[in-house]
Amino acid sequence: MSKKNYFFLILILGGLTALGPFSIDMYLPGFPAIAKDLHTTAAKVSLSLSGFFVGISLGQLLYGPLLDRFGRKNPLYIGLILYILASAGCAFTASINGLILMRVIQAIGSCAAAVASVAMVRDLFPVKDNAKVFSLLLLVVGASPMIAPTIGGYVTAAFGWQTVFVILTGIGIAILIAVFFWLPTSYKPDESISLRPKPILLNFWAVLREPQFYTYAFTSAIAFSGLFAYVSGSPILFMDVFHTDEKVYGWIFAFLSVGFIGSSQVNTALLRTYKSEQIINVALICQVIIALTFLTVAINGWLTLSTTIVFLFLFLCCIGFTNPNAAALSLAPFTKNAGSASALMGALQMGMGTLISVFISMFEVPSALPMVMGMAGTATIALLVLWTGRRRIAIPVDVQQDADTPLFH
Repeated sequence: MSKKNYFFLILILGGLTALGPFSIDMYLPGFPAIAKDLHTTAAKVSLSLSGFFVGISLGQLLYGPLLDRFGRKNPLYIGLILYILASAGCAFTASINGLILMRVIQAIGSCAAAVASVAMVRDLFPVKDNAKVFSLLLLVVGASPMIAPTIGGYVTAAFGWQTVFVILTGIGIAILIAVFFWLPTSYKPDESISLRPKPILLNFWAVLREPQFYTYAFTSAIAFSGLFAYVSGSPILFMDVFHTDEKVYGWIFAFLSVGFIGSSQVNTALLRTYKSEQIINVALICQVIIALTFLTVAINGWLTLSTTIVFLFLFLCCIGFTNPNAAALSLAPFTKNAGSASALMGALQMGMGTLISVFISMFEVPSALPMVMGMAGTATIALLVLWTGRRRIAIPVDVQQDADTPLFH
């Protein structure tokens, strides 16, 4: 594969992967405006975010078997068309319940892109390159939280929050065109895969029983849900507690994303020397220490805008290390069932994200504590799951063959 084709392929896969995050981040600065226009509260508006996570969780379980049975592109076309129609529906809704419903449908459409992109990494690249490719995808994905809330803040201030969803509709159309004309077919349809409920459930169960999968998939999902705690809690924290406006919030969100993006790229360099298992272990220990310190400071009322930004930046850096390595290790044992494994891994992530976002939305009083408690709890549980699960993996399937240097000497 030439460098030009490699770059272009990463760009398209990154666009598919970023569709969901862009849909999450771009409308966040509009929470107060949506609440005002739809005559509701910011906490109720946050349920539209929870609804998005629910849609992604359910949709990924649907698309996994479809991608394995019919190939990657046809189910992807259906998902993108559904996304485009639902995005337009969000722009014209007149009630908070209508917005929540459209967001669920929008998510079901967008998750086809997420599942397909992860499965196609496993299809198109050698296993030993998967962690590197996932890190590169995070670079593209990472641009969304830098660009999306900043654009969303300015668009909301100038034209209203509805325009955000008009823009998302256009992005969906652009990605659909790119997939149709330039994304190669990476996987032949497998007619032996049944779409009846029982075989599908048995297929998912076979994936879930693999110790390497459930150890790293659950570790990743629980650790990554700390990011959902941040995303769900940050609009209330920054705009209601620290009283920033939509534009400033967008810039803060963009700055914090630099930590997530930067660490994912440092991870690419570390993979030349260290194993994914080593990096995850150290990153999660750091994530727990940072989160518990953050919680202690918040409980004692010592938080300021600047210290909050510092803690969030460091926390997101840790996730940039754990997520790509855990994804690569989760999928490494699979070839035939890569689509189902990808879907199950994504569903676990979004399921955990849904739970934590609902937890955040339950608190009507503006405070940093719900968000920080969610971050500390998820990081601690993820580390315990990792340490417990690794004992059950007999012979790990490595994602790189020559990384033997211990991370701690």
